[in-house]
Amino acid sequence: MTISMYQSTVPVYAQGLTNLSTLLKRAEAYAADKKIEPSVLINDRIYPDMFPLSRQVQIACDVVKSGVARLAGLEVPSFPDTETTFPELEERIQKTIRFIQTATAAQVDGSEDKAIAIKVGGNDLSFNGQDYLQKFVTPNFYFHIAVTYAILRHNGVDIGKKDFLGNIQ
Repeated sequence: MTISMYQSTVPVYAQGLTNLSTLLKRAEAYAADKKIEPSVLINDRIYPDMFPLSRQVQIACDVVKSGVARLAGLEVPSFPDTETTFPELEERIQKTIRFIQTATAAQVDGSEDKAIAIKVGGNDLSFNGQDYLQKFVTPNFYFHIAVTYAILRHNGVDIGKKDFLGNIQ
């Protein structure tokens, strides 16, 4: 049995975003319980030259909405990067899930050889659809979720691997 491009994108990314949402809800509860201003967690970063938690969430959302859109032949929606609270980050995650779920299997499947050209950090990158998915979108998505997890864990939020993986059955 083969796995399709659709099966490798929309359901996987929706689950990952749902898990990210769970991490943020746990962080928000932790901040309230410990009487920590939520912005302390939202603006924290692992290292001074890395993006803060808020930007990690934004990028995780951006990479999947752009990835699914390009593979499906849809217009890439633009979300302003203005989130400064946990509820605003949650809304961005939900908006991203809603968008990627508009893509159908018929739109995404068969995009393995589709030419994808993007500009990243001033560099022009070209991929076929499968390489774009496997070598750019998916690794970037998990990188930014993992960094979000690490920021929260470093700050004492009681989360673990099970929270990162979510319901895997």
